[in-house]
Parts: sequence; C-alpha cells; structure tokens
Amino acid sequence: MNEASARHVVLIRALETTERADSPWSAADAAWATRAASEVVGEGADADRFLARRGQLAIEKLGDRDKAFRRLATGRHWRPWVGSALVALSFALGILMDAVGPTRYVNLLAFPLLGLIAWNLLVYVGILVHGLSDPFRSATPKKGVLWRAVARLGGALHEGAGDAGQGTPGTRFRAEWARVSAPLTARRVGRVLHLAAMAFALGAIAALYTRGLVLHFQAGWESTFLDAGQVHQALSLLLGPASSLTGLPIPDAEHLATLRFPDNPGENAAPWIHLFATTLALAVVLPRAVLALISGFAARHLEQHFPLPLTDSYFQNLQRSYTGQGAHLHLVPYSYDLSPATALQLKEAIISAFGPRATLQLSPPIAFGEEDALPTSAQPDKGTTLALALFSLTATPEDENHGSFLSTLAGKLPQGTPLAALVDEGSFVARFAGQPERRDERCRVWTRLFEKHGVASAFVNLEAAPSSLADALTHLVDLSSRKEASR
Repeated sequence: MNEASARHVVLIRALETTERADSPWSAADAAWATRAASEVVGEGADADRFLARRGQLAIEKLGDRDKAFRRLATGRHWRPWVGSALVALSFALGILMDAVGPTRYVNLLAFPLLGLIAWNLLVYVGILVHGLSDPFRSATPKKGVLWRAVARLGGALHEGAGDAGQGTPGTRFRAEWARVSAPLTARRVGRVLHLAAMAFALGAIAALYTRGLVLHFQAGWESTFLDAGQVHQALSLLLGPASSLTGLPIPDAEHLATLRFPDNPGENAAPWIHLFATTLALAVVLPRAVLALISGFAARHLEQHFPLPLTDSYFQNLQRSYTGQGAHLHLVPYSYDLSPATALQLKEAIISAFGPRATLQLSPPIAFGEEDALPTSAQPDKGTTLALALFSLTATPEDENHGSFLSTLAGKLPQGTPLAALVDEGSFVARFAGQPERRDERCRVWTRLFEKHGVASAFVNLEAAPSSLADALTHLVDLSSRKEASR
C-alpha cells in the first residue's frame, strides 16, 4: 500500500471510529465500501490490496458529499519545498560563515572549520549509538528541537491536536496520521537535515576559496601548552587523509616551529586551506551525502510500502469481514467464578466489539495455587485472536501466584497470539463505594504486576453495559497486539 492509499484508509478509519450525529459517513456506507471492495479485488487478495481499494472507493463516494474531507484525502502531507528552502538557506549561511577567522592570520589550531568538523563527527557517533541501541528501546525517544521544527515546517507534525481518539473526525485523522506516518517523516526530515549539513559545508568551502582569491592569509599556530612536535602529531592525525589524497605534505615539527605566532609571521595559507577544505569534504560533505541518499531511499520505500498497524482491532475486523472469519477470544479465569449472566454479558460485548461472527471460549477457572499446571481446556487454540486472563480486583495480586499464572499461560500460547489481562472491579467498587482511593491503590498494585510481565490490562465492571465492555476489549486487542508485534 502506498502513502496516498494509506492516507485514504486512515481518513475513513477516523470517520468510522468517531461517533458523531452529523457524520457524512454512516454504517450503511461502511458496509457498502467493504462489500464493493471485496467484489473488486476478488477472493484471495491480500489485506493491503483490499484495504487500499476500500479506502479509494469510500473517498470517491465521500468526496461528493463533503469537500472538507476531499481536501483532507487529496492534500499533500509533506511539503517538499520546505526541504529545498532549508538546504538553500544552509548553503547561504555557510557562505556567510567566517571560515578562517576575524583576521588574516589563520591559527591552524583554532581554525573555525575545526568546530564544524568536530560537530559532524559527534553527530555520526550519535547516529551509530542510536542505531546500535534501537533494538533495545521499548519506545521511540523524543526528537530534538531542530528535527521537530523541520517536521512542523514540512507539515508532518501536528501538535496540540489532542488525543487521537477524541474530537472531530478531522482532528482524529490528523493525530492518527501523524502517528502512523512517523517512520516516513523521520526519513524525510533526516534527509533534509543531512542535505542541509552538506550544503552548509559546501558554502563554507566556497567562502574559503572566494575570500582567498581577493585576500591574502598567513597561516601559523600558537599554544600555551603544546610544542611543535605535539602540533605535528595533531595535524597529521586530522589532516592526514587529506594530505594523502591531495599530495600536499604536512610540514615536520622543525618547520612548524618556524610558524609559531607571535614570534614568526607564518607562511602563505593556501596549502593549509586546501588541506582543511579537503578534510571538510571528506568528513562532512561525503558522509552527509551518503546518509542523505540512505534516508531518501528509505523514504521512497516507505512511500510505496506504507506501514499501517494492521494488527489493531479496526483493521482486524475489516479483514475478518472480507474473509468471512470471526474473532475468537479465549478467556481463562484465575480464582474467579464467572456467573452465567456475566458470561452472557461478556459474549454480547465481544459481538458488539468484533462483529456477529465473534466467538468466546470460556475455560474452567484455575484454582488458586494450581497455576503451574494448566489443563488442556485452558490452553488457547492456534487461531485465537486474543487470550484473556481474568482476575478479580478483590484479590491482592501476588507474583508467585498471579504472576506465575500469567507466565504459565503465556508459555502455552500459540506463536503470535497476544495475551491480555481483564480485571473485574465490580464487587470491589460496590464494597468500597465511598472510598475511591482504595480502588485506585489496588489498581496500581495490579498494574505493577502486569507491567512486570509485559501484559496489557484493563479494569472493567463485567456487569456494566456491553458497549463499555466492548470499548475496553477493543482497546485491549490494540494494546496487546502492539506489545506482541514489538517483541
């Protein structure tokens, strides 16, 4: 699925998941779009093709009714001119940079370009560390100010849009699109920043030679702590690659001693300017060009293969409606007896959340202390959409029992089956109706247990209306699927 098709899909999703009386898109429209897309792509098409065609058909129908949504669907999310403008501005700033210093005497140990080279080398180290540590991070780190500024100028960052699940469909679309397009935005912003750094260095080199054509510069060095031998070692390390490439030799310590300010006037700076310019090209221009190419290729790939979160409940429901399959949830109570009325309420909630074909398999409750050996009936089947561990908030969570049960159940799951926890708070809240702080404290204890075992959780009243239970179940599917996908 390409970027344009993904934009259509996310926009229709915002319409279908935001309840508004004045919505231009109805449940009948959604059913029509699913049926029409199924007929067009035919049986056996993959999920991407089906969702893309459904989004396209829906946008075509919606565009005749609401011009605002047509603009959202066809608008360009990223403004390419912003990148070009920033690169041109960086080149101009590089030209304006005083690349040799405020006087016509060039201090080889305080050459302004040294700071530019050092900064870029530090950036490369940061990129390397980020790449090596990325698999071990559970969340994407917050981007820097410059990154966010470029993203905002490019139109790819919407701050202040609010929660993706609240507000108008348009607000929800913008927030959700900013989230799902973050990987593509990162590649685009990275490409712009690399090109800008390269352009700045090229501008500095251009300014260096332009000034050298009309002004005469003398090169030398001065230092309180270094002698000529140490300066020779430092310059050989810094300018050695440029010296090998250009054939310009780095003077020995004896010659460098004659260039020490202020006792000596120095020498013509032309060879040193060539060496520093070549070093700048090797340390900044070429690496930044390579990094810009990598980011550009990655962005192009993501534009043609846009990564949508197809594991969440919305997309899973659409795919099941296309294939004719239903969601299958497996519930395993732990030290909890589920009444027939509560079980019926839960089944109604599942049908409300996942459609009429959804099914619920109830396992016999696991007794306290018997968590290490799960019977066959408590082990989910291979096609299970979500495995649920059910607890009661009246129980005090203990890792050696409740935690052990979660670990054992997780070990019995078919590969790729997500696990979540459902905690019934109905009895506890009724018992301590006037003490809400007790409910909050008990929830925090349970939450710490679930976080330790990496399990998504929800606290619900199983005797509440099926619609509220359905929302909680949908949210659990999304959370647990993301956790499973991140492993």
